Parts: sequence; C-alpha cells; structure tokens
Amino acid sequence: MAKIIVFANQKGGVGKTTTAVNLGAYLAEAGKRVLLVDFDPQANASSSVGAKKDQPGIYEAMTGAADPSSVIQDCPLAPNLSIIASSINLTGATVELVDQADREFFLKRVLERVSGPFDFVFIDCPPSLGILTLNGLAAADSVIIPLQCEYLALEGLSLLLQTISRVQKGVNPRLQVGGILFTMYDSRTRLAQEVVQEVTGYFKEKVFRTIIPRNVRLGEAPSFARPINRYDPECIGAKSYQKLAEEVLANG
Repeated sequence: MAKIIVFANQKGGVGKTTTAVNLGAYLAEAGKRVLLVDFDPQANASSSVGAKKDQPGIYEAMTGAADPSSVIQDCPLAPNLSIIASSINLTGATVELVDQADREFFLKRVLERVSGPFDFVFIDCPPSLGILTLNGLAAADSVIIPLQCEYLALEGLSLLLQTISRVQKGVNPRLQVGGILFTMYDSRTRLAQEVVQEVTGYFKEKVFRTIIPRNVRLGEAPSFARPINRYDPECIGAKSYQKLAEEVLANG
C-alpha cells in the first residue's frame, strides 16, 4: 500500500516543490515507485520533471473529464518516478468545489484509484490553506512541512499546525505530522541557527535531522526539467536530498 505524503506550507518559496521533486527522485533512484501529484495551479513540479502539459492532468481526473489512470506520466529522466501534472485549469477547482458537500475528498477519491502500484505518493500543494491544500491533507497519511529558516516562518508554522489539527479532528483522523524540514539554511546567519534551535527544542523528534542548505544548483535544476540527482548529483543540495531520502526510508 502506498504511503501518501502531502507537502504543505501556506508560505510560498519555502521549498515545497523542490523537496517533493527531489526527495521523490532519490526514493525512485533507491528503487521505490513514486507518484508525484502536482496539486498547484502554477504547475512548477510538472515543469521540474519535464511533464507534458498538453494532455489531461489532475484537474481533469478530479472533475471526471479523464480517467485517473490515464493522466499518469512517466518522468523521462527519472526511472520509477511518475507524475500527474497540473495546469492553470486547477485554479477553477477552488471555485467549483466550494459548493460541493464532499469538497474535501475529491483528490482522495482520485488517489484511491491510482495509488495501488506505488510505494509513495507525494502531493505538492499550493502556498495557501484553501480548498486544494485541504484536499491534500484529507488524502494523506502524513504531512511534511518545509520550513525556511527565518523568523516569519515560525508564525506561519503555528497557523498550519492549527489547520492540521482541525483536519485530524474533523476530516482525516489518520493524518500525522511526518516531519518538519528546514530548508534554505544559511549557517552564516545567527537567525537561521536560532530558528533551528527553537523549532528543534519544541518539536524534537518531529524535526528531520537532515537540513537543506541554500544552494544555487537546486534553483537551476528546474529550468532544465531535471531533478537535482540528474542535474548535479555532486552538489551540496543533491547530497542533502539524498540524505533526506535515506532518513525517510529509515523511518519507515
């Protein structure tokens, strides 16, 4: 049975897509079958792995315009990694789902039909706490929270954890916090060190040991439609995501 993990943070630019893509790529490299679900209308995850955007994707699967199994694409440069692509059409779902009685469960129903062959399903959510992120949380077993090492990120973390708690109580009682992942870490700044110490001191075992540093190569890789292990596997960013994949596998 696939382990379904959602990557969520209402703050943009914290590394959700970078983490979903590159952690997925390294798990795939380790022999795990990974399905990446791009659930953000900006479709950055789709671009990052070279997905075709001229065919039906997650929006069409959710609305019944396409069979869910038919929208899965194999990533050309990452064996064992597949993707359900997104598009700007997904923006319409934020309006169309509002009046639906079961609006939280559209993504869950799609994944129930396609997750069987996979070891992991990764859901890359948009930077908001709206209906799309709620669908992601309702469909997942656990949530990974990428957290940028800055003060304002702590305020956003509190709000996100409140949302997760409400989802656990009313929508998805099996949802767990899979881990908080520090991203864009700059060891030269005192603030980054203080954020790591404060969050680790409070959340303890919920914090991943692996810390993702600021790394130019991680930012360059999507423009070449490659995960970092296919773009520059020797850079510090690649080594960090490889270590994160090993940590995820070790934690079961």
